Amino acid sequence: MSTYQVLFLDIDGTILKPDHTYDPSTKAAIQQVQKKGLEVFLATGRPLHEIRDLAKELNVHSFIGYNGALALYKEEPVVDEPMKSETVLKFLEIAKENQHEMVLYTSEKNYFTRLNSPVVQHFIEMFQLKQNELFTEEVADQILGATLINLKPEDQKLYHFDSTYHLSQVNVEALLHCYDVIRDRVNKGGAINKILEVLQIPKDNAIAFGDGMNDKEMLQTVGEGFAMGNAHPDLYQYAKHRTTSVTESGISNGLKSLNLIEE
Repeated sequence: MSTYQVLFLDIDGTILKPDHTYDPSTKAAIQQVQKKGLEVFLATGRPLHEIRDLAKELNVHSFIGYNGALALYKEEPVVDEPMKSETVLKFLEIAKENQHEMVLYTSEKNYFTRLNSPVVQHFIEMFQLKQNELFTEEVADQILGATLINLKPEDQKLYHFDSTYHLSQVNVEALLHCYDVIRDRVNKGGAINKILEVLQIPKDNAIAFGDGMNDKEMLQTVGEGFAMGNAHPDLYQYAKHRTTSVTESGISNGLKSLNLIEE
């Protein structure tokens, strides 16, 4: 019987390869750890309404979405933390002043500042987003997460108006101009803490895999944190382990190192 009880997996760059497919070894690894009794969560910056098909394919029923703002254990909410509407509107104001675009996520839709912009269209294509609409202030109090689009690295400082928020560069080569809006208190690590508390699982019995800086808190919160071989270089200092890349069976190899799955 394994002492490990729960596995948290980022999606883009961890489960999904650049071509939006996943390695068969990843699905097989998830099946093997589930047979050993581990709960498996998908832990992503994405909105949950956009990952349902993938979750069904992988037979996963528990989630952390929006970089930790909403967490569901077998569809039951554990975390539900929308952003403050005044903060959302301030981000939008700065973006408009600087000709940046934004996508803001509710539990049902992806709301964009513009839909006809080439950078927005590229973002939609890269993440294969389907539930897209133009943002209106009527949903400002329902925003669970957001991503800024078309930023230069030095533009990050424009958004430092609230010390409880920071930006995390999207770890996708074609989208390095995109930055997730992360709250210091509401992130993947914070959601995991609440999940572990509810499920009464010790930190040492939890495993996580990630590749982006939005996974930093997640990898620090579990006992066995794995950074993918393709991870953002700054992430490695926060991970206990480094595995192979997403194109080289990184999840499977990491779980093998813990003797959780067979060679």
